[in-house]
Amino acid sequence: MSKAKVPVDSPSAEKPAARSQTLRACVTEVLTAYLSNVDDEFINNLYDTVLAEVEPPLLEAVMQKARSKQSKAAHMLGLNRGTLRKKLKQYDML
Repeated sequence: MSKAKVPVDSPSAEKPAARSQTLRACVTEVLTAYLSNVDDEFINNLYDTVLAEVEPPLLEAVMQKARSKQSKAAHMLGLNRGTLRKKLKQYDML
Protein backbone atom coordinates (compact mmCIF):
# COMPACT_ATOMS: atom_id res chain seq x y z
CA MET A 1 0.00 0.00 0.00
CA SER A 2 1.59 3.26 -1.09
CA LYS A 3 0.75 6.43 0.71
CA ALA A 4 0.68 9.67 -1.19
CA LYS A 5 1.98 12.67 0.67
CA VAL A 6 0.15 15.76 -0.43
CA PRO A 7 1.21 19.14 0.91
CA VAL A 8 -1.75 21.06 2.17
CA ASP A 9 -1.43 24.80 1.88
CA SER A 10 -3.94 26.38 4.17
CA PRO A 11 -4.42 30.06 3.36
CA SER A 12 -6.25 30.60 6.65
CA ALA A 13 -3.14 29.51 8.55
CA GLU A 14 -1.70 32.92 7.72
CA LYS A 15 -4.72 34.88 8.94
CA PRO A 16 -4.80 35.97 12.59
CA ALA A 17 -8.52 35.07 12.72
CA ALA A 18 -7.60 31.42 12.07
CA ARG A 19 -6.27 31.20 15.61
CA SER A 20 -9.82 31.43 16.90
CA GLN A 21 -11.09 28.61 14.66
CA THR A 22 -12.42 25.56 16.40
CA LEU A 23 -10.46 22.34 16.17
CA ARG A 24 -13.30 20.84 14.15
CA ALA A 25 -13.17 23.71 11.64
CA CYS A 26 -9.41 23.33 11.26
CA VAL A 27 -9.67 19.57 10.72
CA THR A 28 -12.51 20.02 8.23
CA GLU A 29 -10.50 22.57 6.28
CA VAL A 30 -7.39 20.41 6.11
CA LEU A 31 -9.28 17.22 5.20
CA THR A 32 -11.25 19.02 2.50
CA ALA A 33 -8.03 20.37 1.01
CA TYR A 34 -6.34 16.96 1.26
CA LEU A 35 -9.23 15.16 -0.43
CA SER A 36 -9.44 17.73 -3.21
CA ASN A 37 -5.70 17.39 -3.94
CA VAL A 38 -5.28 13.62 -3.86
CA ASP A 39 -6.33 11.20 -6.59
CA ASP A 40 -9.13 8.83 -5.60
CA GLU A 41 -6.91 5.85 -6.35
CA PHE A 42 -4.64 6.86 -3.44
CA ILE A 43 -7.49 7.09 -0.95
CA ASN A 44 -7.84 3.83 0.94
CA ASN A 45 -8.08 3.04 4.61
CA LEU A 46 -8.59 6.77 5.22
CA TYR A 47 -9.90 6.35 8.76
CA ASP A 48 -6.77 4.55 9.97
CA THR A 49 -4.55 6.93 7.99
CA VAL A 50 -6.10 9.97 9.65
CA LEU A 51 -5.80 8.42 13.12
CA ALA A 52 -2.16 7.51 12.49
CA GLU A 53 -1.46 11.11 11.48
CA VAL A 54 -3.47 12.79 14.26
CA GLU A 55 -2.80 10.61 17.32
CA PRO A 56 0.98 11.08 17.62
CA PRO A 57 0.91 14.91 17.67
CA LEU A 58 -2.08 14.79 20.02
CA LEU A 59 -0.23 12.48 22.40
CA GLU A 60 2.95 14.57 22.16
CA ALA A 61 1.10 17.81 22.92
CA VAL A 62 -0.80 16.35 25.85
CA MET A 63 2.29 14.65 27.30
CA GLN A 64 4.14 17.96 27.07
CA LYS A 65 1.25 19.81 28.71
CA ALA A 66 1.10 17.14 31.44
CA ARG A 67 4.89 17.37 31.89
CA SER A 68 5.22 13.67 30.97
CA LYS A 69 2.97 12.58 33.83
CA GLN A 70 1.04 9.69 32.30
CA SER A 71 -1.77 9.70 34.85
CA LYS A 72 -2.42 13.40 34.26
CA ALA A 73 -2.17 12.98 30.47
CA ALA A 74 -4.54 10.01 30.55
CA HIS A 75 -7.03 12.06 32.56
CA MET A 76 -6.76 14.96 30.08
CA LEU A 77 -7.38 12.58 27.17
CA GLY A 78 -10.22 10.72 28.88
CA LEU A 79 -8.30 7.43 28.68
CA ASN A 80 -7.14 5.07 31.36
CA ARG A 81 -3.39 5.03 31.94
CA GLY A 82 -3.00 1.54 30.46
CA THR A 83 -4.59 2.65 27.19
CA LEU A 84 -2.37 5.71 27.08
CA ARG A 85 0.74 3.57 27.63
CA LYS A 86 -0.39 1.22 24.83
CA LYS A 87 -0.79 4.16 22.45
CA LEU A 88 2.56 5.68 23.48
CA LYS A 89 4.24 2.32 22.79
CA GLN A 90 2.37 1.98 19.48
CA TYR A 91 3.95 5.22 18.27
CA ASP A 92 7.38 4.55 19.87
CA MET A 93 6.91 7.41 22.31
CA LEU A 94 7.99 5.55 25.46
